[in-house]
Amino acid sequence: MTTPMHALAALCLALALASCAPEAPNVEDKTPLVWPAEPDAPRVAYVRAISRPEDLGITRNFFQRVADFLFGRDESHLIRPMAVLVVGDILYVADPGAQGVHRFDQKSGRYDLLQAPDKQPLISPVGLAAGAAGEVYVSDSALRAVFVIRPGAEEAERFKLQADLVRPTGIAYDPAAGRLYLVDTGEHSVGIFDRDGKLVSSFGGRGTAEGEFNFPTLMWRTPQGILYVTDSLNFRIQSFDANGRFLAKFGRHGDGSGDLPRQKGVATDHYGHLYIVDSIFNAIQVFDGSGKFLLSIGALGHERGEFWLPTGLFIGEDDKIYVADSRNRRVQVLRYIGGPT
Repeated sequence: MTTPMHALAALCLALALASCAPEAPNVEDKTPLVWPAEPDAPRVAYVRAISRPEDLGITRNFFQRVADFLFGRDESHLIRPMAVLVVGDILYVADPGAQGVHRFDQKSGRYDLLQAPDKQPLISPVGLAAGAAGEVYVSDSALRAVFVIRPGAEEAERFKLQADLVRPTGIAYDPAAGRLYLVDTGEHSVGIFDRDGKLVSSFGGRGTAEGEFNFPTLMWRTPQGILYVTDSLNFRIQSFDANGRFLAKFGRHGDGSGDLPRQKGVATDHYGHLYIVDSIFNAIQVFDGSGKFLLSIGALGHERGEFWLPTGLFIGEDDKIYVADSRNRRVQVLRYIGGPT
């Protein structure tokens, strides 16, 4: 006769043996993939794709395997990634499809899906920014709020902003000044908040003139403090100084190389090249600091180096380029390997 203790012992043995079995590897074509193609000198190289913890060598521990056996596997793959951020050895991916932020901690070998307090969903997390002490700020356009993920926390806490938001999207942080920059697409403006959440100032307003916006979305802050804002329905990128003073603009509507018909994420590498995701082109376009078109990366598809409605973009200090490839349910990682232009 099998007792509950015997059944539990058998379960533990089976799971212990299963934990020794290797995870199925994420097999990818190892043939080098670079842009531009020969005979031109390569500038950007493909590195890898990430869609689940195992792609980063993060495996489920014994207790997670027990829960999987008892309650069914809780799949932890990306569903509709919109924004991506790297802080140290930790990869964060904002995912409205999963209603939370994926945290892949490669150093500790831990994966978590982070949501609002009491396991409430983050309905539309679309922006991520790194704080001064390892915390991560998350904008949720549907909840009209900003949340903060503290290092090691198991949930995102609401960051109390002293302002009424309409549709918060792009977000950036100045660690030296303790300032949070937040795009409000519905207000066609960018708010500047202090470390306590008080609104210090704002800039923008709806229009087509310099410094005005027509449904702005995403944002990037350079180490030098320059802010790049995706001015979506003006089909351009605008740049500002740390106080919101207009610096420059470039871009136009069209269907040719260098045009910006549906620009999304924006970021810069340490050479000052400007990378812009365009979801209509299903590509990343690269420009120099003056807005001169240099290179297009990718095309519509599902293979490595191809994209399907890409959105967010992040570039690390090592010039690795992380692209939220939303409909392909993955983050693709590239690297700039050229020199200054």
